[in-house]
Amino acid sequence: MHICRLLAFASLACCATPILHAQAPASPPATVPASASAETRLAHISVVSIGSGDPVVLIPGLASPRAVWDGIAPELARGHRVLLVQVNGFGGDDPGANRSEGTLAGITSDIVRYLDDNHIRSTAVIGHSMGGLVGMMLARDHGDRISKLMIVDSLPFLGTLMGPGASVDSLRPVAQQMRDAIANGNGAQPSPPNMSLTDSGRAQIGAWLNASNRAAVGQALYEDMTTDLRGDVPAIGRVPTTVLYAVPDPARAAMFQSVFAGAYAAAPSIRVVPVEGAAHFIMLDQPERFRAAVDSFLAG
Repeated sequence: MHICRLLAFASLACCATPILHAQAPASPPATVPASASAETRLAHISVVSIGSGDPVVLIPGLASPRAVWDGIAPELARGHRVLLVQVNGFGGDDPGANRSEGTLAGITSDIVRYLDDNHIRSTAVIGHSMGGLVGMMLARDHGDRISKLMIVDSLPFLGTLMGPGASVDSLRPVAQQMRDAIANGNGAQPSPPNMSLTDSGRAQIGAWLNASNRAAVGQALYEDMTTDLRGDVPAIGRVPTTVLYAVPDPARAAMFQSVFAGAYAAAPSIRVVPVEGAAHFIMLDQPERFRAAVDSFLAG
């Protein structure tokens, strides 16, 4: 059970390794409003700004472009300055500095640099999956810059899904194996089945995978799996934080609740909220409920 859930997260790359850089068509570009700023490209990320008002940074997960936020970004831009992050290499672009060690730290530093360069003192942050881990790193290291944080289906340590005895050291060989498999992958394979509950969602995720750079995805996955923020949860919780987690099967709701509530228990102020009827890509499976949760989070 724990291994299956781990693979449900990690299969964004590892179970779909052969699909990366196959010859199927890439996903269509995100719909960006005419009012959007030009893309700002840094070493590890690029950022597009839309709308005006209080800022909110949207950070996608592993092998996901900024298009993952298409269901909420245009509406948010009516009242917010929406900063759409894309990790270099995750949208068909050059991976830049993301081929080698330091991807997660580099993403975090680039986001802070963008805030500095644009004179943004404080911002809300919403991060999905690996983007949620980056959000936690921002809250831990730059809590004075983060007004509030929403973590979407992400844990302080992915190895939690392997059981209470899991550690970075025990997970590292698996992470290395996955990274190498991704780097050496070729051919074609259906997209991972556990990421979305709908055919259209799975097809979209597969297209995003297909457009992603193998080296960038492999390195990011390795760092995602070997980053342990469990001891930092109290520091993260000093920022007002909401965690949304997916419950794809009502029969296992108690198990998911135990995993996520337990992972954040060291910071009782953190709100942990289930979203039933959704797999890992909550925004694709339950778009209306996801929009409502985001609106409530930003209004609070």
